[in-house]
Amino acid sequence: MDKKKKEKNEVWEWTKALVIALLIAVVVRYFLFTPIVVDGESMMPTLKDGDKMIVNKIGYRFGEPKRFDIVVFHAPEGKDYIKRVIGLPGEHIEYKDDQLYINGEPVDEPYLDEYKSQLTEGQLTQDFTLQDIDPNMDVIPEGYVFVMGDNRRYSKDSRHIGVISEDDIIGKTSIVFWPLSEMKIVK
Repeated sequence: MDKKKKEKNEVWEWTKALVIALLIAVVVRYFLFTPIVVDGESMMPTLKDGDKMIVNKIGYRFGEPKRFDIVVFHAPEGKDYIKRVIGLPGEHIEYKDDQLYINGEPVDEPYLDEYKSQLTEGQLTQDFTLQDIDPNMDVIPEGYVFVMGDNRRYSKDSRHIGVISEDDIIGKTSIVFWPLSEMKIVK
């Protein structure tokens, strides 16, 4: 009888340990960090189709998105997109001759240098202003950001779907963890 009680106690201890481990995994997965797979080529050459990344879901609960953060957000089509924050609330943005201007001042985008050097013709980013996207928008409204993919010619981003509510942002991502040979921190 003593042996049977000992076996029951051991099963109970293992069950408790597994339940606690499962609860911790659920909390981490749904509230802190989650994996995402890059789908498509809109962030090339920074991110490749099929790259697996970790999304930090807690960072923006305590702070605001920053320019050039790579974020994952709920897009209007009911799908999650991964893009780069280009414009912040209260800013006027425009592109002219492949140059980003924020409130009339030129801003460098060093993450595009490699891609621009590979171009054989034309511009990577076509000219536009916020008014070209929405005639009633002079600056990005409070609580919204303007996002773009690094592969500007082939990215469905704020130029097509409009500014993104900060409430729709799932989190920031910067760590590619798969494939292992491509593991890196992206900026």
